[in-house]
Amino acid sequence: MATEQEILSFRDTVEKIHREIAKEIVGQQEVVGHLVLAMIAGGNVLLEGVPGLGKTRLVRTLSRVFDLPFSRIQFTPDLMPADITGTNIIEKTESGNAFRFQPGPLFASIVLADEINRATPKTQSALLEAMQEHAVTVAGVSWPMREPYFVLATQNPVEQEGTYSLPEAQLDRFLLKLLVPFPTLSELDAIVNLTTTGQERQAEAVANGDDILRLRAVSQSVPVAQAVQQYALQLILNTHPEIETSPAISRDFLRFGASPRAAQALISAARVRALSEGRFNVAFEDIKALAKPALRHRIALNFEGMAQGRTADDIIEELLG
Repeated sequence: MATEQEILSFRDTVEKIHREIAKEIVGQQEVVGHLVLAMIAGGNVLLEGVPGLGKTRLVRTLSRVFDLPFSRIQFTPDLMPADITGTNIIEKTESGNAFRFQPGPLFASIVLADEINRATPKTQSALLEAMQEHAVTVAGVSWPMREPYFVLATQNPVEQEGTYSLPEAQLDRFLLKLLVPFPTLSELDAIVNLTTTGQERQAEAVANGDDILRLRAVSQSVPVAQAVQQYALQLILNTHPEIETSPAISRDFLRFGASPRAAQALISAARVRALSEGRFNVAFEDIKALAKPALRHRIALNFEGMAQGRTADDIIEELLG
């Protein structure tokens, strides 16, 4: 169980991280909060929003604040698996020619997979092993990534021409899916003033990889009451239309429900949120606050649900109620 000193240190570090991010990112407090939370919990994140909302800028800012190696991959239809994983190259030595592995851009602590749905399924699948196993296999040899390791992906929900929808198995590897909203009038005014006057402030590093691993270890010690855990698990079960005891809304509008990995994501993220709020244990409010980002990409609407204009968030909201 986390001590009071560990919780105070945890909150202090998280607040420093948020202050530095705010130097470069205007608004988007909920998105930033959930993104930092996911990184501490050790999960990948899918950011969805129209172009120009600062998704790439946010990920770059995170790499500076956390002082971690960063790489950006622009996904395109002609991108091949070897372009991101790396490949064996022939190198001349004194004894003759030899193969040497040349790591690709996946070998960084923070990998920005920009417009991930523009790559073909073959390239998307090459990313899957790195997301789940934190390793890449090339020519039968497994190359591990340096911890901590995160894949932060972006996708545009509007333009679907020339895109390839992510398979459910890959979506399930994202701890959270965050929807990046359009800024308000005051936020838009602040963004223009920040970026067009030549007076931009740059975020500074306040944490490193070891700090993230330490914060993660502290969060994993946070207790979850049996009643709270049962509430989270029942929420997962209620998303399954094939279960007779599921609510009518799931049976009527859902094609399939969330996986056991969703339960793991919900509990691990809730532990981090509890510490960020200065609490010693996970509360019902933590589960409710994280239900949508943890589940919205893990459930699928059926034809009836889509025909009636339902969304995953609508279903989750009703299940919580």
